[in-house]
Amino acid sequence: MTALDEAPRESRGAGADASPLAPLPPDVAGWGARNSHDPTAVKDDDGVYWLFSTDANADGPLPGAGAQIRRSTDLVTWEFVGWALDGVPGPARAWASAEGLWAPDVVRVAPDEWRMYYSASSFGSRTSAIGLAIAPHPRGPWTDRGIVVATEHDRDGHNAIDAQLVIDGDRHHLVYGSFFGGLHVLGINPATGFALDASGPGEPAQSPGTLIARRPRSVDTAIEGPYVIPRPGGGWALIVSYDSLASTYHVRVGVSESIEGPYRDPAGRDLADLEADPELTGLTVLASHQLEGTRGLLAPGHAAVLTEPEHQVLIHHTRFPDDPRQHEVQARRLVWTALGWPLVAPQPWGGDRENDDESTWPADVSALVGEWEIVDYAQPTGQVTASRRIHVTADAVAGLVAHGKGRFTRDGDEPVDAVVFPAWDAARACVTLSFAARAPHGCVVVGTKIADPAKVTEVAEGTVR
Repeated sequence: MTALDEAPRESRGAGADASPLAPLPPDVAGWGARNSHDPTAVKDDDGVYWLFSTDANADGPLPGAGAQIRRSTDLVTWEFVGWALDGVPGPARAWASAEGLWAPDVVRVAPDEWRMYYSASSFGSRTSAIGLAIAPHPRGPWTDRGIVVATEHDRDGHNAIDAQLVIDGDRHHLVYGSFFGGLHVLGINPATGFALDASGPGEPAQSPGTLIARRPRSVDTAIEGPYVIPRPGGGWALIVSYDSLASTYHVRVGVSESIEGPYRDPAGRDLADLEADPELTGLTVLASHQLEGTRGLLAPGHAAVLTEPEHQVLIHHTRFPDDPRQHEVQARRLVWTALGWPLVAPQPWGGDRENDDESTWPADVSALVGEWEIVDYAQPTGQVTASRRIHVTADAVAGLVAHGKGRFTRDGDEPVDAVVFPAWDAARACVTLSFAARAPHGCVVVGTKIADPAKVTEVAEGTVR
């Protein structure tokens, strides 16, 4: 008999007498966005955003455990409010001996039911568990239901952490995994939240599911944090983090017609192919860089996507070049190119300064002419790439075809697949334009137009003259 068999089937989370909104000790009450690692966000019926993240503290021991919770009304300013569960639930603790929970994913499956898939593990170990908790509201109370996937270091090649529930109509899938044996997709029973192949109610999965991405030993098999979203017009995109957590971490994507893969980059390389060049496979959409007048980003990654009717926002953590131990949550607009690739805005999310009316986004190449501050993700991911300025001329944009709503493409020897959109320039405190593009060299370039604040129209209009 294993610890998994011996553990109780259910442990109680933060209930009415242990609300995550209870008063907090002074050393955590002021955290705000700080110490948020592996974040994901949802929105309740009152318009409040709830952020769930790994139990982490860059400054010392964990002050609590059970999946951190924050809330916000704008995705910009965050209030730390506590933990979803009262420590690591019994079954997961007995199986993995975890001190805290990692990478929670929260999804609404019914008007009065939210599901949280959390991970319990320790660094470098495959003895891990993905557990399930439910609640009537993101604030709780959360009730643990037990273990959905369990792996053992000396038995399994895959690792039961970093789960995401993907709902495709009446089909549910759990995307999960990291390092070791790569990333997998597992069928989930919509009624129970447990694996379709479980031997009984509340029992863990019997198989790892379908492999969708992995990396070779030459790069330490460094892949984790999968997040799958539907592509406009059909198919799926896999957003995933590569490389070392505190230094070279960055975000890449691949796309597929099926949720079970294969996921490929723009060059057709399969993200599960161990023979392909591991440095080139996958399209890099976010990496370490520094814009003018900002602190810069070091090792941004472990991203989730918040999808609302008006927009999609990439939620991720980042570290900082001047203090690599510290980390916090940040949000950025996610846009789709005309050819169906998800790209990420260079500027952090601006809250109510953002313009979601795509009918007002640039529809003429003349909007691209001018001075831009750009970052090229073709640089090595181990560098904090400094931005540079370029001047775009009318000749440089010749041949671009406008598809409306900010989408532009160009075929031929110098292909381009770009989105240009209004953005809030945080460093210069003004509305301007940003772009994200698959550039002629095949990599992603992002940029912000250098706007004269005196010539910027009202923020509410979200456009520039």
